[in-house]
Amino acid sequence: MSHVATSNASTLSASRWPIWTGRTLSGLVVAFLVMDAGMKIAALPIVTESAVMIGWTADPGFWRAMGLLLLAITALYAWPRTAVLGAILLTGYLGGAVATHLRMSDPLFSHTLFGVYLGIALWGGLWLRDTRVRNLLPIG
Repeated sequence: MSHVATSNASTLSASRWPIWTGRTLSGLVVAFLVMDAGMKIAALPIVTESAVMIGWTADPGFWRAMGLLLLAITALYAWPRTAVLGAILLTGYLGGAVATHLRMSDPLFSHTLFGVYLGIALWGGLWLRDTRVRNLLPIG
């Protein structure tokens, strides 16, 4: 009888680690995106200075709107029922960041591909925490 209880406990903990790893990974992505959105909403000087350097407008109203948009999409990703929609929209948002850095000939691995790294973490976290996504994308 104790063997069955031990087997069930190990199976339960083995099936829970991907979910908690996915939640942790998704939490880190959400924390970063909320910080980024907050910087845009607060219209910090570094946002407008960086925007001008990469060829975007310095208008604080534009960056506040972008921050609110990012915050809304991040909320969609964080909420389990709308996480897939949020992930799709965030992928598009991050694609714009990659395209902007590519256009500016920024360093490839540190600047240009940062959106790709974040997208991989975003989808990886979702894949680990959501069985629907695992069934849709059966990797491994």
